[in-house]
Amino acid sequence: MKIQNSVALVTGANRGLGLAFTRALLAGGARKVYAAARDANAITLPGVQPIQLDVTRAEDVAAAARALGDVDVLINNAGISRDSRLFADDTVAALRAELETNLIAPLTLIRAFAPVLARNGGGAVVNVLSVLSWVTMPQLATYSVTKSAAWSLTNGIRNELRVQHTQVLGVHVGYIDTDLVRDVTAPKNAPDDVARRVLAALEAGDDEVLVDELSRNVRNGLAAERGVYLGQR
Repeated sequence: MKIQNSVALVTGANRGLGLAFTRALLAGGARKVYAAARDANAITLPGVQPIQLDVTRAEDVAAAARALGDVDVLINNAGISRDSRLFADDTVAALRAELETNLIAPLTLIRAFAPVLARNGGGAVVNVLSVLSWVTMPQLATYSVTKSAAWSLTNGIRNELRVQHTQVLGVHVGYIDTDLVRDVTAPKNAPDDVARRVLAALEAGDDEVLVDELSRNVRNGLAAERGVYLGQR
């Protein structure tokens, strides 16, 4: 998938990694970038087309698919974390909210835009996942559940969209320096660096990109005699 002259839709594009994706797409020569957020007024980057889109509202997604018939790259970036453990008082409510945004919304968007991508030659879907697709941190346990499910979704979608020549790229990365992890003191990836690496993987035709050393080490640890996902005894 070539970025030059592409037409992209980025969800959660008003800040953080989503904003970095819009900058990288423009720098890469995209012909048009639709920058989507719940509040279109929050989109201030020159050169993009703001789109009001609540990814958890099926009617919003359907309307976007009808209106944006020239899209050939869909970047599912929008995501939330409620910082919930599995035995917290708000676990079920947190998990439901995270599932709506982190799993069901990408599926809804892909289903809505798959015919659009097919009409435009196949195009590409990018799903922003996480190193927490493979391991679980207690303080982000429900978020980890949703990202693990989103990884499975990404692999399934890739298989089903192969017939229409749609590239599906799964993005695994550790901490990114955004509001989502503003209280975390561990090393973080710069959003612009992540966006550039993801678009480079997209242009290379990759199915999966492991952005940082952490994600590569964890993925390698899945095959260890005692898989890294099992944690320490």
